[in-house]
Amino acid sequence: MSRLPPRVALLLASVAVLLLGLVACEAEEAENAGADEDADVDEGDEAGEEEPEALTVYSGRAEDLVGPALEDFTEATGIPVEVRYGETAEMAAQIIEEGDNSPADVFFGQDAGALGQLQADDRLVAIPSDITEQVDERFRSPDDLWTGISGRARVLIYNTEALSEDELPDSILDLTDEEWQGRVGWSPPNGSFQAQVTAMRVELGEDETAQWLEGMLANDAQQYENNTAIVEATGAGEVDLGITNHYYLYRFLEEDPDFAADNAYLEGGDIGSMVNIAGAGVLDTADDPDAAFELINWMLGEEAQTYFANETFEHPLVPGIEGDERVPGIEEVDVPEDLDLADLDDLEGTVGLLRETGALP
Repeated sequence: MSRLPPRVALLLASVAVLLLGLVACEAEEAENAGADEDADVDEGDEAGEEEPEALTVYSGRAEDLVGPALEDFTEATGIPVEVRYGETAEMAAQIIEEGDNSPADVFFGQDAGALGQLQADDRLVAIPSDITEQVDERFRSPDDLWTGISGRARVLIYNTEALSEDELPDSILDLTDEEWQGRVGWSPPNGSFQAQVTAMRVELGEDETAQWLEGMLANDAQQYENNTAIVEATGAGEVDLGITNHYYLYRFLEEDPDFAADNAYLEGGDIGSMVNIAGAGVLDTADDPDAAFELINWMLGEEAQTYFANETFEHPLVPGIEGDERVPGIEEVDVPEDLDLADLDDLEGTVGLLRETGALP
């Protein structure tokens, strides 16, 4: 085989080197392009996994009662919740004052009256009926604008060392009788008590309710700051009985099984045996109503209903949930038949009556 001339061989070698360089550059560009595409995909994945926007809940219920349930909701759904706590009536009034600028998505109140106020002010939107229909119609808005989450029965708590069951009054109205002078604890500043007085105004009328309030004052009813103080005073023997919500007793029994008090549920549909609700509604300012509906639906689910039944000792409102065996089922409570919780929206009128009669300063 003949050899190439030196100049030709040198030229061919230079061409080969040039071609190899071009191939290497193209390979590097292709690799970089692939890396850029991968980066775009990663960025897209991260964008798709953005954390959902937080729900803002205005809660008239205390943090120790509802905080754990709201935390469980976030853990179960991934939807964060920001909560503003305060008194139920104050939180409802704040939402009304804030108007269209309110950041509230969900209102969670301790009674139906505040929810009724928001409904009357056209601040609530309808909740899908497949959510609300989980709850008996007695404990939700007829228009699906709010629903009860848990039940809170009004009871007479009595000192078991001072009274037996057969010595208890038959009606809350009997507490103005002379035999109960100075023996009864009540809390006119308390929201639950004010809701009960509102129910009395609806059922009995303004005059009879005013007479009862004046009779309680004349009978030296002992005033306490809240329900907890009433229950504590009853167990300690400061008073023989008090007007309160049913579930406070069981908190004391958890700490002291020998706590000297028990609940009496009045019979005959007495107004003293009403069942109010802790309930929720979705505001017209909600940025993501579907997420707000999801929160309410979760609160009516088995996990949350079991929490309220066994941890806070309230009445679950969804059938089939087993509660603490010491707490009567809600179907056993003899509530006033004609009382519509949707009518308890005039809290302002109740506060006015309490002041007029001297029950509040």
